[in-house]
Amino acid sequence: MSVKIFVMTHKPFTQPPDPMYVPLHVGRANAADLGYLGDDTGDSISSYNPYFCELTGMYWLWKNYHASDYIGVCHYRRYLIQKDGSIFTEQNLKHLLTKYDMVTTKLLTLTGTYYDGFSQNHHIKDLITTGEVLMEKYPDYAQTFEQLVHGSQTFFGNIFVTSKDTYDCYCAWLFDILFEVQKRTDFTGYNDYHKRLFGFLSEFLQTVFIACHQFRVYECKVGMSGEKYETRMLRKALADFFAKRDYNGAKDCFLAAYQKRPDVLMEASDITGELHICMQIISTCSFEDEAFHRCILDNIRDYDRLITHFHRLNMTVSHFLAEKASADDRLFLKNNRLITPVAIDIAVKMFCKQEALHEKISKQIWDCI
Repeated sequence: MSVKIFVMTHKPFTQPPDPMYVPLHVGRANAADLGYLGDDTGDSISSYNPYFCELTGMYWLWKNYHASDYIGVCHYRRYLIQKDGSIFTEQNLKHLLTKYDMVTTKLLTLTGTYYDGFSQNHHIKDLITTGEVLMEKYPDYAQTFEQLVHGSQTFFGNIFVTSKDTYDCYCAWLFDILFEVQKRTDFTGYNDYHKRLFGFLSEFLQTVFIACHQFRVYECKVGMSGEKYETRMLRKALADFFAKRDYNGAKDCFLAAYQKRPDVLMEASDITGELHICMQIISTCSFEDEAFHRCILDNIRDYDRLITHFHRLNMTVSHFLAEKASADDRLFLKNNRLITPVAIDIAVKMFCKQEALHEKISKQIWDCI
């Protein structure tokens, strides 16, 4: 029983020392060679990478790799991890795969239905087309698709380990559906993010496939090995605007980045949560300036100090909402003259949607200052 996990990447990275993990350069047909195994030899769809993302690597493995009994897929920044936070070894996985059909991510519970979430972030016509193709080609899966698409759970990331036989069966089903959806999709007006359609669709289709086959699934957390380059550059740009007291410039910068990459605020991108706090800083500055003709940037412009200040404020707010405010929380509020009613109001709104409770907690916090 042998296991190989292929690490999908489009840039150089520090790979795990365990030889079970093999870098696979996806989209190599469109890029400079990184020196890794590539997805552009043999039977390949490497040139489709802008539309299929890591799926070009998955397709290549399906068609060209047959050397292991079990095969897995992860990403250069995202790995399945054990309960103690370490990445899996081959021995760990061999033990699990004697009991389970697949090792994959934890089932994600959304705030609404998958259908609603897709419609907010993508072109809903493409999800509808996928359902139509599934009904035509695989009617036995259609009822499960409809139930799950209007439910609130999905697996994510195209990160999993399973037998090569199951992998091949899944890929045959998956790509048969996606290639037909591709034929029926008009990409006119799609930005680079929305063009990555088939990567997004496949995450949900994995959920459908697992449910229909009633697989025994071992769910794991996903460990992050670092943040995206784009995220790091955006944070640096926002820090420069804050240093100049230009929160409007920071707002425009953030909105431009968000329009180009709507996933910038997702947990997999904003792994530190700092971009969410930057949004909070921008909003707080705008309303403070309007109300008082001054804002937090008149006193603090250093990025790290700003993040620390707002993180501590948010932690205090969450403690008040949970009725677990400590003496340290109250001391923080009492000794901090930079906190305004506006800052409190915005922080509370981030955690509390109930208007009556929002007003009550805001008053409790302000009374401590």
